[in-house]
Amino acid sequence: MKLIAVIPVYNHGEAVGAVVRAIRGHGLPVLLVDDGSEPGCAAVLDALAQADEGVQLCRLAVNQGKGGAVMAGLRAAAAQGWTHALQIDADGQHDTADVPKFAAAAAAEPGYFICGCPIYDASVPKARLYGRYATHVWVWINTLSMAVRDSMCGFRVYPLDRVVPLIDSVHIGRRMDFDVEVAVRLVWRGVPVRNVATRVRYPAGGVSHFRALQDNLLISWMHTRLFFGMLPRLPLLLWRKLA
Repeated sequence: MKLIAVIPVYNHGEAVGAVVRAIRGHGLPVLLVDDGSEPGCAAVLDALAQADEGVQLCRLAVNQGKGGAVMAGLRAAAAQGWTHALQIDADGQHDTADVPKFAAAAAAEPGYFICGCPIYDASVPKARLYGRYATHVWVWINTLSMAVRDSMCGFRVYPLDRVVPLIDSVHIGRRMDFDVEVAVRLVWRGVPVRNVATRVRYPAGGVSHFRALQDNLLISWMHTRLFFGMLPRLPLLLWRKLA
């Protein structure tokens, strides 16, 4: 297994440095994907890449959304010969102390999609916490399983030989709908899932790019598309469940 961390970044200049240093402390190389950040954040990313040969920078000229940035990073990682990519957010929400746990899970089961299952502290906004359950239910319906415990967690490891052909062959949402949709479609393709518990916190003053109206509409439309995509797959999903 050759594992690299892929971090999508959009104007998280104040937080991303600590995330990168923590991941590098675990010995993992890092690929930063600058998703059209403002000049101040772009300068921070340039400095991180110049200071450490284990940090690469991929720059997107126009903002693509979180999903677009992650997909650009996954394609770049695969082209360089990496076999697995650890996705983690740039805003410091995810507990980088769990990076070795995710890496070990991927090494033990290299064909699996390793998906973070959040353990929240008191900092989580209650509206965001309760709103996630609607997505959980739809994912369980659209996969006819509870294989993915939390499809919205952006801390995960992908086997690149399974996820890159997927994102190259079908349209997947490029914004906050990406994490959910790619998880469902990996299950549809028969990729087994391992859920890994991890602590998640919402830092005071943290920058969130979640747009309440627009992104909730995108996610609702995604669930609708996936439901009608599940229907022709229903016999196969039922057969797998029975098997």
